[in-house]
Amino acid sequence: MQNKLKVACVAGVVMTLTGCASTVPVGAIITDVNLPIVATAVNSAGTKVGEASCVSYVGMVAKGDCSIEAAKKNGNIATVTSVDWHYDTILGIINNYKVIVHGK
Repeated sequence: MQNKLKVACVAGVVMTLTGCASTVPVGAIITDVNLPIVATAVNSAGTKVGEASCVSYVGMVAKGDCSIEAAKKNGNIATVTSVDWHYDTILGIINNYKVIVHGK
């Protein structure tokens, strides 16, 4: 009976640790990362930058517009050359998301 309990506990821990695997690097306490989304034009770095942001509180309430279209509008960009994403959080309480669009 004890062996079955040990196996069940180990299996539970393994499933818990692997179930949260993500392609986004996330720190357990603090996360502050910049990640690329897309680059559409080679050899033509954009001179304009537009940003759009949104926020989430404890995963319960989220507000804002993090769309590429909003970032284009905010930067007065007609042609997008690249899009990056910034994410920061402390303990997952307040999560800030920003989309950064470069273009012309």
